[in-house]
Amino acid sequence: MPSAINAVVAQQTAAGSGPSATISTTTEGAGGGTGGIYSAIISRNQPIISVKEKTYEELHKKCLEKNILYEDPDFPPNESSLFYSQKSPVKFEWKRPREICENPRFIIGGANRTDICQGELGNCWFLAAIACLTLNKKLLCRVIPHDQSFIQNYAGIFHFQFWRYGDWVDVVIDDCLPTYNNQLVFTKSSQRNEFWSALLEKAYAKLHGSYEALKGGNTTEAMEDFTGGVTEFYEIKDAPKDIYKIMKHAIDRGSLMASSIDDNLGFSYGSAPRSDIGELIARMVKNLENAQMTHSTADYQGTDERPAWTIVPMQYETRMSCGLVKGHAYSVTAVEEVLFKGEKLRLVRLRNPWGQVEWNGPWSDKSEEWNSVNEAEKIRLQHKVVEDGEFWMSFQDFMRHFTKLEICNLTPDALEVDKFQTWTVSVNEGRWVRGCSAGGCRNYPDTFWTNPQYRLKLLEEDDDPEDEEVICSFLVALMQKNRRKERKLGANLYTIGFAIYEMHGTKHHLQKDFFLYNASKARSKTYINMREISERFRLPPSEYVIIPSTYEPHQEGEFILRVFSEKRSLSEEVENMIEAERPLPIIFVSDRANSNKELTADEDAGKDGEKTQVDEKKVSARPSAKGREESEEQKQFRNIFRQIAGDDMEINAEELRNVLNNVVKKHKDLRTEGFELESCRSMIALMDTDGSGKINFDEFRHLWDKIKSWQKIFKRYDTDHSGTINSYEMRNAVKDAGFRLNNQLYDIITMRYADKNMNIDFDSFICCFVRLDAMFRAFHAFDKDGDGIIKLNVLE
Repeated sequence: MPSAINAVVAQQTAAGSGPSATISTTTEGAGGGTGGIYSAIISRNQPIISVKEKTYEELHKKCLEKNILYEDPDFPPNESSLFYSQKSPVKFEWKRPREICENPRFIIGGANRTDICQGELGNCWFLAAIACLTLNKKLLCRVIPHDQSFIQNYAGIFHFQFWRYGDWVDVVIDDCLPTYNNQLVFTKSSQRNEFWSALLEKAYAKLHGSYEALKGGNTTEAMEDFTGGVTEFYEIKDAPKDIYKIMKHAIDRGSLMASSIDDNLGFSYGSAPRSDIGELIARMVKNLENAQMTHSTADYQGTDERPAWTIVPMQYETRMSCGLVKGHAYSVTAVEEVLFKGEKLRLVRLRNPWGQVEWNGPWSDKSEEWNSVNEAEKIRLQHKVVEDGEFWMSFQDFMRHFTKLEICNLTPDALEVDKFQTWTVSVNEGRWVRGCSAGGCRNYPDTFWTNPQYRLKLLEEDDDPEDEEVICSFLVALMQKNRRKERKLGANLYTIGFAIYEMHGTKHHLQKDFFLYNASKARSKTYINMREISERFRLPPSEYVIIPSTYEPHQEGEFILRVFSEKRSLSEEVENMIEAERPLPIIFVSDRANSNKELTADEDAGKDGEKTQVDEKKVSARPSAKGREESEEQKQFRNIFRQIAGDDMEINAEELRNVLNNVVKKHKDLRTEGFELESCRSMIALMDTDGSGKINFDEFRHLWDKIKSWQKIFKRYDTDHSGTINSYEMRNAVKDAGFRLNNQLYDIITMRYADKNMNIDFDSFICCFVRLDAMFRAFHAFDKDGDGIIKLNVLE
């Protein structure tokens, strides 16, 4: 059974003075979608999607023309952009870089991993990913457009680009940064007058709603947001034997890599504990003031290389005697071999995003091992004796001390050693909706089957002459969307995973019994509370279904399911057709149809395909046009209707309610309080085709026949005779009534008709089916040529 675990785990520019006025214009990064996601993942050449109103170029040009500085109204320089859980006990001052220091630069000597020093925010996961990013100049220029400067065409506006659930988005910001005592509060560069890392952090904070939203996370998140790649996650104690070779090839191919050490308390940088923001800020302010006094005697006036005073966060990250820090993310920046005492020794280079606090064991900066390495090798390995947060250690020590490794592949085959094949990619967007499609994991068999289902067809085996098995290799990556951005609303990452079953010959949603009597062919190793979970699989060519789910049922959220396969494959959502079994036609009063009421079923069918049209006022007063005699039951039904309706042979909503409730009361086995007046008004509105607010006999008879058949379906699923059915059963009930809907419509039905306990009563059940029946009948009436497409005018 599934078990849940926690995730413990540009170019150089000059500076100068700029204009003094300000401008405020609405701009916002556009949302996600799947357009162009394949190139975004594989080649990353997808054009940046435009911002909501004006692009960076348009805003920049406008500021220059008016000689004013840009102000971002969507991420204003106030507390709303900083914190959401509570107010700050101190007042931060937002300043532009030229107000913080003299001669500010965007980038000095190229953006590199040593430029990044962590503040007090607890976002080492993000900074570790930035350090990895600086190793790949092509990716770096994609995320940090290089044509930005504090001197040439400076207008106080900058922009950065991130991959966001399938699209590259351009995030536009102003350059106002939070300070205290004229020092940057959050990320800063090792050189006081360099600002690319602080501005990049601000753009990422805007993407997620606030700076506080960045506190605590997994390096994989930022890695994927920088590349559009797919991440693989290794527990080092369970890593494959060739993990060194895997790491080496990952570095050589430009993959981003990070590692961490589990904390004894059961969490790491991936699941930071809740903290009091006020306490955090108070400690940070104290540290800043101490740093101010410590450095007050030094004269840095007019010096570009004035150092940034780095604050080392110690809230939940624990330093060990060897210099490593538990619960903390490190960038893996190199994997090399060195000749040591006549033998090749494997080394790993890592970087602490604090910009200080390093490993002090063998192969650390000042260790005696380096005395046995010649100068040429030291230069090749970029060995430096400086407290910059970066250090070497032996691969053996790395495996002994670190517990987790994350590798973000720029293409899914980046780790396939000595292979360079092309993968095919499919992307499906979906959502879990409480009461409909949020069924939880396999531990909940009554609802697991209701989760979204995605058919995977593996068509061709791998091309591997050394592999005798007929096997298809593929990778499945499940990513939950927007949870970090919704933190201020109380959202946290769900514990997610997936299972894969073999299936044949059906395109319909698999039912409960299938999962009770069939074991999964593959599944995620565990359910985990990370933004994305991904795994590689090898299965024979066949048809499969992937079931993504949260661990617990009833948890609502959106997700993206990505499938990468070595050879041709097909991945699509199961049951995405919308259809009904032989809906009775309907004729509308409109400029498209004659002004008559709905024909009876007998009249509509006609003989030999002929249709008979009848006068609107007479259709209710006479028997079927086929000439057959009415049965005794039909005559009694007509007489009862005439008594209620009166001479006009039509009934309104209140009369309809009386008729239906009188009949329903006779069914003692149906526990219901009857139909609400509003429900009957909805029925009238859906059945009434001439806008009179009433229905005639044939319309009522059609409605009554349907209600009787739907009543039987309702009883079938009301197993406890409570007068309600569980909303998860609506999928089967709708199917029994002859309708085929897609998952989006099932979600809408649940949100519209289920109560807070996810139950649907008889009144709501019938209203839902009346609406479905009327919609299908109306659509088929307008679909004259049967191509499944209709055009409507305003009246229709």
